[in-house]
Amino acid sequence: MANIWEKFDKNIDVEGLKKDAAEAATNGGGDFKEVPHGEYEVKVEKLELKESKKGDPMLSIWFKILSGECKGSLIFYNQVVSTGFGLHKANEMLRSLDSGGDVKFENFKQYNELLMDISESIDENLEYQLSYTANKKNSNFSEYEIKDVFEV
Repeated sequence: MANIWEKFDKNIDVEGLKKDAAEAATNGGGDFKEVPHGEYEVKVEKLELKESKKGDPMLSIWFKILSGECKGSLIFYNQVVSTGFGLHKANEMLRSLDSGGDVKFENFKQYNELLMDISESIDENLEYQLSYTANKKNSNFSEYEIKDVFEV
């Protein structure tokens, strides 16, 4: 049996990958334009429970902008869920996605399964009007609020 690297070489277009990497280096090397605060029509591109840089559990949502000047750009929502307040904020955001499921925390395994269920429920079914604003108390942080839900 071939090793994993040979498997990757066989299954992935390596020449295309090298070409894409060279093009990315020429066109800014992956620098992303920061999305200005405002209201955007978005869909959830990614929804997951992951580990923060400091090692804490964190809810991560990638909102993809669907129209306007920033179409195609991403807005990142990250909420550490190792405190009661952080978990409350994450639950409120998840409830606002209107998946129809009961958003509650029992343990991290259950919470991760809940996120997968929510993601499956909303994928290709719902879009949102997202208000993305500066935090009034600390401008290093942003506020996120789902203003409206649209069926696709």
